[in-house]
Amino acid sequence: MNPSQSWRKLLKQHRAIAVIRTDNIEQGVNMGKAVATGGMKIIEITWNSYEPAKIIQQLKQDLPECIIGTGTILTLEELEKAIATGIQFCFTPHVNQTLIQTAINHHIPIIPGALSPTEIITAWQAGASCVKVFPVQAIGGIAYIKGLQGPLGSIPVIPTGGVTLDNATYFIEAGAIAVGLSSQLFPNHALDHQDWGIITQQAKLLMQRLLDVQK
Repeated sequence: MNPSQSWRKLLKQHRAIAVIRTDNIEQGVNMGKAVATGGMKIIEITWNSYEPAKIIQQLKQDLPECIIGTGTILTLEELEKAIATGIQFCFTPHVNQTLIQTAINHHIPIIPGALSPTEIITAWQAGASCVKVFPVQAIGGIAYIKGLQGPLGSIPVIPTGGVTLDNATYFIEAGAIAVGLSSQLFPNHALDHQDWGIITQQAKLLMQRLLDVQK
C-alpha cells in the first residue's frame, strides 16, 4: 500500500484532523496532547505557528500513536524544512505542482487546498493524496461538497474553513472523506485559561459523533 492509500485508509478510520495554530511552543504541545486524549489521532501543526518544527518533533515524541503533520506550507523551502522534522502528511492552501511532486518524492501524503472543480481536478491529477476544499463555508458549505459528488465523487476531499462540531457529520454524509477543524476544537477561553480538559471534551464529542455516523 503506497503512502496515499495508507493516508486515505487512516482518514476513513478517524474522519477528523485537528489543526493547531499557535504562537507558543508549550501551548501547541498541550493542544496536541489534549485532542489526543480526546481520541483524535491525526494532528496538523500549521507552519505559520511559532517554531512549528519544535512542536512537531515534541508531539512525535510524546504521541507516538498519533499521525503528526503540517499545514499552511507555501514554498518549497518551507516544505523541505518540514520534511526534515519527520512530518507524516502535509497540507497546503493552494495547488502547486512542485510542492506536490516534492512530497511524492519523499513518500509524504500531500493535500493541496482548492476551491473550484478545475482546481480540485488539477490537484488530483498532479498526484495529490486528497484535496482540501477551503474555505468551504464561503462557497456553500455542505451543499457544495454534496454538489461535487456527481462529477468529482472519485476524488477524496477534506473540507475545512467552516466545519463545526455540529456540522462535521453532515460533511461526511455529503461525501467528504474527512474534515479539518481548528477554532472549534480550541476555544479561545480554553486556551486563555489553559483548560485542556475543555479541549479534550470537544475532541471526544467530535469523535463520538463521527463514530456514530459511520455505523
